[in-house]
Amino acid sequence: MHVDHHPLIAEFPEFKDAIHDLKMSDAHFTHLFTDYESVDKAIVRAENGIDTLTDLELEVLKKQRLSLRDKLYAMLHASRVSA
Repeated sequence: MHVDHHPLIAEFPEFKDAIHDLKMSDAHFTHLFTDYESVDKAIVRAENGIDTLTDLELEVLKKQRLSLRDKLYAMLHASRVSA
């Protein structure tokens, strides 16, 4: 079974412009965004059998991705409210 990547733009299509703007103007957002992409790619590689992780390691990565996504969403939402 092939598992697809979860890019942030697919998770929050309504924030497409805000994602671009924050990546260009907010170093903290860019850092979190980069971390999110890296963790997501590691999960996809493990779930597609490219890399081997224990169930616990995969669970930790999934929780990390969720935490990063929540932080990024909060920043995106705040940018919309303040605009």
